[in-house]
Amino acid sequence: MALTSPIAPTSVAARVAGASRGQETAKLLNRIRKITWWMDRSIQVPGTSWRIGLDGLLGLVPGVGDFSTALVSAYLIHLARKNGISNRDLLRMIGNLAVDLGVGAIPVVGDLIDFMWKSNTKNLRILEDHLLEKQRQAHQLSPRSH
Repeated sequence: MALTSPIAPTSVAARVAGASRGQETAKLLNRIRKITWWMDRSIQVPGTSWRIGLDGLLGLVPGVGDFSTALVSAYLIHLARKNGISNRDLLRMIGNLAVDLGVGAIPVVGDLIDFMWKSNTKNLRILEDHLLEKQRQAHQLSPRSH
């Protein structure tokens, strides 16, 4: 299995960087993107286009694996909460983690599904959408210069 470098920040991160508190927000988003990459997509499965991460691999370790990866995922959710994500989106993120934990607890089949679910990637997308909406609202509220 070959390790590859993290994905370059998308235009989402670049657009967020222009918002108020943009540097801090972009820095946070990039940190979350790196953790998500390690957890969900850091390893290329040889001979395929599939990517897996530490979440699925550590999940193979009975008991300890799923618990330790859930702590990392909970940390990402905590960072999103600190950044003002809505309760609705927070519940969606917790739901993604709950599915990951619940399914991952099923021997063999759960481990296979765990490789495909990628809850951290799903939660990253929810956070990106939140941050873009926050930026749009800030632009709408700011006075326009003529």
